[in-house]
Amino acid sequence: MDVISLTQKLLSFDNSNPPGNEEEIALFTGDLLSDNGFTTEYYYFDEKRVHLVAERGLSNSRHQLVFSGHFDTVPLGSASWYSDPFAGETKDGKIWGRGSSDMKGALAAMIISSIEAFAEDPPEGGIRMIFSAAEELGCIGIQHLVKILKSPQNASAIIIGEPTSNRPATGHKGALYLKAVFEGRTAHSSMPELGDNAIYKAAKAVLKIKDLDLSTNWDQLLGFPTVNVGLINGGTSINTVPDRAEFTIDLRSTTTTDHKSFLERLKKETEGEAVFEVLTDLSPVYTHESDPFVKIVQEACGTQEQEAKYPLALPYLTDGAVLQRYYDNAPTVILGPGEPEMAHQTDEFCYIDKLEQSVDIYRKIIKLWSRE
Repeated sequence: MDVISLTQKLLSFDNSNPPGNEEEIALFTGDLLSDNGFTTEYYYFDEKRVHLVAERGLSNSRHQLVFSGHFDTVPLGSASWYSDPFAGETKDGKIWGRGSSDMKGALAAMIISSIEAFAEDPPEGGIRMIFSAAEELGCIGIQHLVKILKSPQNASAIIIGEPTSNRPATGHKGALYLKAVFEGRTAHSSMPELGDNAIYKAAKAVLKIKDLDLSTNWDQLLGFPTVNVGLINGGTSINTVPDRAEFTIDLRSTTTTDHKSFLERLKKETEGEAVFEVLTDLSPVYTHESDPFVKIVQEACGTQEQEAKYPLALPYLTDGAVLQRYYDNAPTVILGPGEPEMAHQTDEFCYIDKLEQSVDIYRKIIKLWSRE
């Protein structure tokens, strides 16, 4: 099976999240890898929702190389598609379908390149593949998986196959998602002095968050952290003083941003009136451009340091935020054949030549890194 036909097969599974339904694609992928010498284990996230961990050639002489990807995709959306989103049609130099760029094309390339690597020259240290369920709604699945995995052993390096158009990215921002809840006292709106308006408290806090100065947290690769209030809710009717209001906060952090300190700052800014619930807490991903693994990846990709926007930082989250911490800050690169602009889009596609190139790139990385 070549990378195109395997991508088409993976695209034939509808893994729209929700609900995900990753069990069937995980079992198919596991069978394929098992038939090619990999040891496979399945971990259930939920009913019909399965993570796959496959490994081959692990040894005590060298730490493993980890490939990471996810099975689930976002839903199709309400717009009509150019072609069947689950058929993997090839046309105009592209393969079309939901997940072609994000990121079933990368899964196929990782599988094919790893199988070929062992057929040619088994890499010292071996390969471990971690393919997760439930990534699309905040990397929930990988957080679940690392809690139930056996000992992580050690990783020499990690590759996350998210769409980068085959250009290596060496980091992305972390995320701290919070819900802030404000309590008040209800009353009739004609007598507001008898109540305590929770919406006013929330509104005051929102404006303080809007004006937070984050300019001291500059990161050479990731830039400045950002904060956004994305959802707000409160009250029950127009003629009632609201006794409850809440809103969400999305902090995108850098290596210079401490999540715990930021939360304490918010508590101070809101003068103790808010109760904060942590919804998501994911670290930034960062590997210095001088790291030997980055140099190997750069060589395999043909990327030159003087190229514009190198090293590359990504705007989106990946499972690397969990795995880099899990593997004790192992060098981590995000690299996949998909087009970043195609992620989550109607008529999603991946260029066929990028898909084929990614197999060669991954195989070169395996070979070069094994000899490092």
